[in-house]
Amino acid sequence: MKILANDGIDPIGKKLLEEAGIEVDTQHIPQEELASKLNAYDGITVRSATKVRKDLIDACPNLRIIGRGGVGMDNIDVEYAKSKGIAVENTPASSSQSVAELVFTHLFNGVRFVYDANRKMPVVGNTQFNQLKKDYAKGIELKGKKMGIIGFGRIGKETAKIALGLGMDVLAFDLYDIPATLPLELSGGLKVDVPVTKVSFDDLLAQSDFISLHIPFTEKPVLGTAEFAKIKSGVGIVNCSRGGTIDEDALIEALNSGKVSFAGLDVFDNEPTPRLDLLQHAKVSLTPHIGASTNEAQERIGVELANLIIGHLKG
Repeated sequence: MKILANDGIDPIGKKLLEEAGIEVDTQHIPQEELASKLNAYDGITVRSATKVRKDLIDACPNLRIIGRGGVGMDNIDVEYAKSKGIAVENTPASSSQSVAELVFTHLFNGVRFVYDANRKMPVVGNTQFNQLKKDYAKGIELKGKKMGIIGFGRIGKETAKIALGLGMDVLAFDLYDIPATLPLELSGGLKVDVPVTKVSFDDLLAQSDFISLHIPFTEKPVLGTAEFAKIKSGVGIVNCSRGGTIDEDALIEALNSGKVSFAGLDVFDNEPTPRLDLLQHAKVSLTPHIGASTNEAQERIGVELANLIIGHLKG
């Protein structure tokens, strides 16, 4: 049995597969060559880069499993693959902590102007040090502020736990049930239940000091012109979920007007070539889709994915 880990796999996951008698090829095959070369494999694992669409599935009837290292599966035609008898698995829990921590990387960047200081200080050197010090003197603390979380799945909950630990109030919106409290583990192993406030979508927009998105890909942006008109003035917005969930034109307009004070973006509409006006915007903190890219998350993803594949191919 042979697996193509086209977007890579953690060495521990690779070792687990090989110990189970499954050959693992980690050499990347370009998207345009997959249809002709994937027939040599029983399965493929991907992250966000490789697309497994209907035409590729049709070209590779040998496939028995498709594994997605991560949460979202919008780069895979999941239902079509399943209709062809191909198992499709992902690892939704493995990257939750890493993504949630990146959300707060962007939030801390935003409230203390770190993103802007990193751009300006190397340019001006020491000639405008005192002026920049004055410019950045109006930072704010996160404690006591309202954190609006759109999408309260695994990552949304982990984001909420960090917010609650910082002393923020959490406002949560989801189409599904939201727990009234979340368990927090404090130093010494002490566990406490901290309240979460479930609100309507419009109330979240109107009341939140900061908004973080944790939803799958949507055909229509969740935050567009109409939604930005409803938000609290000066809100900070972070998107570590999927490109396309925010209307980028509307976001730039809101940033320019001051309705949105800053945005932290890990995902974009046109990856891997996001629009330059967004990348160069003075009020945007940027990362190149690295939410799950920590050593710990990749190890967990590799192990979970390996066990899922072993269960299917050896079962």
